[in-house]
Amino acid sequence: MRGGRARRRLAADAALLAVAVAFAIPLAWLVLSSLDAHATLRVRLPESPTSENFSAVLTDDITFTPMLNSLLLCGGATLVTVVCAALAAYPLSRFRARFSRPYLLTVLFSTCLPITAIMVPVYGLFVRVDLIDTMYGTALFLATAQLPFAIWLMKNFMDGVPTALEEAAWTDGASWTQTLLRIVLPLMGPGLTVVTIYTFIMMWGNFFVPFMLLLSPEQLPASVSVFTFFGNEGSVAFGQLAAFSILYSTPVILLYLLIAKRLGGGFALGGAVKG
Repeated sequence: MRGGRARRRLAADAALLAVAVAFAIPLAWLVLSSLDAHATLRVRLPESPTSENFSAVLTDDITFTPMLNSLLLCGGATLVTVVCAALAAYPLSRFRARFSRPYLLTVLFSTCLPITAIMVPVYGLFVRVDLIDTMYGTALFLATAQLPFAIWLMKNFMDGVPTALEEAAWTDGASWTQTLLRIVLPLMGPGLTVVTIYTFIMMWGNFFVPFMLLLSPEQLPASVSVFTFFGNEGSVAFGQLAAFSILYSTPVILLYLLIAKRLGGGFALGGAVKG
């Protein structure tokens, strides 16, 4: 019996190790290739580590302007998504109506639609309403595409906030808006953080939407400007691509590290309704 359990545990450990290696190899290639002036697709130690790749990509046209565009585009779209998701999730969490369940199922179904399936009509619509090649139009569409899942996620977190706190605020004369802003959202801070991070990361890595809706090179975000490192006849500047990828991933990594402690705090609402 013990031998069988030990074998199962060994098999599970081996499977986890294989998965870890599968994730570690691309990351190792990324770091090593960024320091190699003659990088290829092989994972190898650079003969003479150099920062030439970073120096080559740290320019306004290649990195700084696209990164600024990405921050403006994804930051603005994330703000719109989180605000709209909070306003939509609050009545779904607090009120029971006949159409609540069908509405939630519709929202959940909307998250399953591939964005590529609707880009052709969206492109035609943007041309008609003169939103094509505009940063705010692209941000609005990114927010719209991410909104269904954000609503679903926000509602689940909002359900964990005790209604007794809101009832006490209503007794003191607080309005629905004041209750949402001063009680519900502050108490579900970790959940709000999760929604914000997830929304921002999904938008940060989105290539297809800005590629289709933004035409001017000076407006392209970093997710699209990665094409800079792909030349003619299949040639790729692997070292510069690796260096750019590290820089491109830095904002998301820093965002997570800055709020990791808050995420680990969880929901401490158990004692909030005592007394």
